[in-house]
Parts: sequence; structure tokens; C-alpha cells
Amino acid sequence: MSKQEVILCEKLESSLTHAIEKCPHDKLFILTDEHTHRLCLPQLQSIPALQDAAEIIIGAEDMHKNLETLASVWQALSEQGATRHSLLINLGGGMVTDLGGFAASTFKRGIAYINIPTTLLAMVDASVGGKTGINFNGLKNEIGVFAPAASVLLETEFLRSLDSHNFFSGYAEMLKHGLISTPEHLTELLSFDTENINYTALKAMVGRSVQVKEDIVEQDPQEHGIRKALNLGHTVGHAFESLALAENRPVLHGYAVAWGIVCELYLSHIQTGFPKEKMRQTIQFIKENYGAFAFNCKQYDRLYELMQHDKKNTAGIINFTLLKEVGDICLNQTADKETIFEVFDFYRECMGV
Repeated sequence: MSKQEVILCEKLESSLTHAIEKCPHDKLFILTDEHTHRLCLPQLQSIPALQDAAEIIIGAEDMHKNLETLASVWQALSEQGATRHSLLINLGGGMVTDLGGFAASTFKRGIAYINIPTTLLAMVDASVGGKTGINFNGLKNEIGVFAPAASVLLETEFLRSLDSHNFFSGYAEMLKHGLISTPEHLTELLSFDTENINYTALKAMVGRSVQVKEDIVEQDPQEHGIRKALNLGHTVGHAFESLALAENRPVLHGYAVAWGIVCELYLSHIQTGFPKEKMRQTIQFIKENYGAFAFNCKQYDRLYELMQHDKKNTAGIINFTLLKEVGDICLNQTADKETIFEVFDFYRECMGV
């Protein structure tokens, strides 16, 4: 799998022009959703390299990350004369970069694409690392391929227009990167003033966060080993996300991951000895900034069933990434049903649900 170029932009116009030049193409397409079409595309429209680009617009939010939307993107590419030598630019959050990357990597057996993530979540997670996909059959990212973008351009100026919910959704993945890297990185994240955001400092933190992910992905592009470290918080988090979707009360991905981190840090504490004080500090930060996902003991079996569908599992055995200490990662950890239900009990008690 080829290594993608990730650029922390000083000037988006020059970075994008350079990225387009590196991908010789016959036709250029830009994929946006209804939000990024309105809020972000106008900031790019004066760039000469984009003057002849055809735009494809899809619905916003995760509910549109499905087969129907994917087919509509293939249809638009086909109707507007795209060939296997065309180039697609994905301008949007994680839903756009995931679905757009999958559309590009499968159309005519694969065309080149560039990601310009516009949300914090997409910058530090979704757009980097080559995972593409859609939700299917009520399950998160059930269908997809590994297919890295030619370039990922990180323009943190887009973050100034982000609402607090979407800011914290991305920040959860940054917390995860802190937990799997160094105590210093984690401390910086837990002490950052999220109410009065210093965007210069945030830009540097985004760069550090992406570097953690890039270093891991480079070692293990297809997730056979160390890349599983990036799944911390996701085994339980994806189950929360799927349950919320099924009950028609969808939650942002990062919020589900934050709540999943609460559960998996407790599991780390009881199974691999993760320090209680570091667990407490991290959970306190999550509790203050993310609220809680409400569920009761009657829903434990449904959550357990959803966890059994997780892509990281082998033969139905639920697989976790746990920590002994910040940066000391334990891959391929398992827990029985009774222990997982104990984790749910802990979550509900400490989060007050």
C-alpha cells in the first residue's frame, strides 16, 4: 500500500495546487456534502487549479454514509465522463473522506483522490491512514477497502467555524492518540483550554496527533499488528454508536469513542493494571466535556451482540486493545461476557446513568 503524503498547510492554495500537479488527470471532481458545499467550498473557488472541476454534492451526516449515497457518487462520476485517469477531491468531514475514498478506490477499479478534511475528527483520524468505507446493515464501516489518498491536506483554519460538539468529537481521537503515545502528550491534551481555544496551539497539536497515527500506520498499513493500537475505545464505542443509530438517537463518532475509552480504560485497569489515577483523570475530562450515553441493564445483551460484529474479532471472540500504562499497549485482549457486563456497570455508575 503506497504511503500517502500528509501536509499541515501553511497556505492551502499552494499545497492543493502542488497536490493536484502531482496527480496527472483528464478530469477533476470535488465531492462535498451540503454543509461543506456552503461553508468550505467558497474558500477554494478562486484557486486556478480548480476552475474546471465538476462538483458532486451528497447529503450531510452519518446517515448518508450508505450504499445508496455511494452509488449516487459512482453515477455522477460516470455521467460526467470520469475515466480511470480522473482525480477526485474529497472536501468534508470523516463521512465525506470515508465514502469519497471508497468511491474513488472502486470506480473503474480505482482513481486517484485527495482528502481535504474540514473537521477535527477527519483531520486527526478519518482522512489519514487509508481506511475507506460505508456503514452497512446497521454496522459502522462494515464495507470498505484500504486505499490511501494521494495527499491529505490539513488546513486547520477550517476548524474556526466548527461547533463545540464537532470539536470534541475530533478531540476524542486526539485523546486516544495521547493515551497510546506518551504521558506528556496525554497531559497536554487533558490540560488544553477547550473553552478558549488557541488555534495556533491546536494546529501544532493536530500535527502531533496525526504523527502518532502516521507512525503506526506506516509500520502496519493493513492492521495485522500494531495498527490495532488505534482501536482503543472503539470496540465498545462502535457498539454505543450502532445502538444509538438503531434507536434513532444518533451520536457523533468521537463521543461514542470517548465513552468507549471510559469502558476500555476500566477494563485495562482490571485486566492489565492500568493506573487508577490516570484512568480517573481521563474519565473526569470525558465526563465534564462529553456528558454520558444513557442505557440500562436490559440493553447489555444488545450491546454485547453488536460488539461481536466488530471487524477486529476472530471467530466471534471480542477483541480489545488495552493499556498497561500510557503508551504501553496490549493488543488482542479478550474478555468474557460477565466481565464486559461488569464494565457496563462501572460505566453507568461512574458516569451517573
